[in-house]
Amino acid sequence: MLNIAIIVSVFIIGLCMLLVMIRFIKGPSLPDRVTAFDLFATLVIASIAIFSLVWENTNFLDVAVVLSLIAFLGAMSFAYYILKRRK
Repeated sequence: MLNIAIIVSVFIIGLCMLLVMIRFIKGPSLPDRVTAFDLFATLVIASIAIFSLVWENTNFLDVAVVLSLIAFLGAMSFAYYILKRRK
């Protein structure tokens, strides 16, 4: 049962990554692209967690934590940039 859930999860995450890449390429504005990039980073973190389950190796979860911190800092820096640009 767990194998079916993992296969379905990988398929759904792959489909979401494809849709997010389309949004990243088409735009039309900079906030759309940054949001798509942040969502793509979240999907990569989810896929790292799934493959960590598949390979039964928890060392990959450390990589996912570091990537999530970097993605968070990127989103916060973009929000700061938008806030300063409006003033």
